Amino acid sequence: MSNAPIVDPKIGQRIAQILFITQSLGSAALISNATVNPIVGSKLGGSDVLAGVPGTLLLIGAAVASYPAGMLMQRVGRRPGLALGFFVGSLGMCIGGYAIVVHSFASFLLGLLLIGAARGAVDQSRYAAADANLPENRARAISTVVFAGTVGAVGGPLLVAPLGNLVKSLFGFDVLAGPMIGGAALFLIAGVLITIFLRPDPRDVGRKITEALKRDDDPPVAEARSLGVIARLPGVQLAALSMLIGQAIMVLVMTVTSLHMNHNHHTLADISLVIMAHTLGMYGLSFVTGTIADRFGRPAVVSIGALILITGCLIAPLSVEVLPLAIGLFLVGFGWNMCYIGGSSLLADNLAPNERGRYQGAVELTVNLSSAASSLSSGFIIAGLGFTTLCIIASVLTCAPLVMAVLQRVRATTIVRQA
Repeated sequence: MSNAPIVDPKIGQRIAQILFITQSLGSAALISNATVNPIVGSKLGGSDVLAGVPGTLLLIGAAVASYPAGMLMQRVGRRPGLALGFFVGSLGMCIGGYAIVVHSFASFLLGLLLIGAARGAVDQSRYAAADANLPENRARAISTVVFAGTVGAVGGPLLVAPLGNLVKSLFGFDVLAGPMIGGAALFLIAGVLITIFLRPDPRDVGRKITEALKRDDDPPVAEARSLGVIARLPGVQLAALSMLIGQAIMVLVMTVTSLHMNHNHHTLADISLVIMAHTLGMYGLSFVTGTIADRFGRPAVVSIGALILITGCLIAPLSVEVLPLAIGLFLVGFGWNMCYIGGSSLLADNLAPNERGRYQGAVELTVNLSSAASSLSSGFIIAGLGFTTLCIIASVLTCAPLVMAVLQRVRATTIVRQA
């Protein structure tokens, strides 16, 4: 082992805390806007058909920006890359708020694309937390950042009415502009906090950790491997597949649950309760997931997450009553959480510091594209085949990371026995 000292764990903890605060601000801004964006899309576009366009544009913007954002963070550091993401998001929300005030649908769409691009960058905050922590604490650091989604899920909807009333009373604006204008302020604050307090840069801390853990007989640091070479690593394959499938299945089921409940004559209160249970599953148990991943390994968490996702998908269509739906959607959310945190940790473990930003950005691109595809296809599936068939399809697809994890485990065990 190298004589270089291990980086002070307090540095990683402080960085994770700063990222938690900024992600909480960004999540609250995004979710408050997500609450009203379909209404704005329908109102400015002049048709309910266009209500789903805002959500789709956000996903497209995130997908397009993910890889360039990862490349930028690899080259100049996590701090400037994340700060730029928040500032772009603030600009996008300013444009979106202006569009609502002047009733410009085209400007609103432009703002959404910029907000989506910002999300493609700031969602990589969890990788910055991973950079700054030792391998045995990496999953818990990621879980800290993911847990920030809980703050957004609770605080975001609560901000909608006060922000709307505020901009109407102060400026006479449409109340729907409130979440955009307030969100612009939250993103701006987050960008300033990143710029001032995210020091040292997590990328640089990650390089120091790698150097400190390097053994004396290890070969010198090589040039960054190509994407093709990295994509053939078993750990990277499992990490990418678990995040891609977990995200796709979660979006597929969640997107149409409220419609399914509406068709079965549930009240808005019932629908809100089920979505709340789903959100709690997505974020509320992040620290549990992180602890399990650090203690028992990332593949184990991915496997458990896939099993939980499958269970949730199979429970959700068993009954149209609120309780089974709430349990099913909670499990879908928690399964996503385990696949997301386990996969993110496993990906960071398998990449060298000079490779992380670029390849993590590439994986984020595929994850966001899977979200967009699931969001767009969910309506067609439920309309043509029904909610039960949709959930069965989801459960079958979720077997993919589970099967891969099992096969990799068997292959590794065989190699050890033969050695």
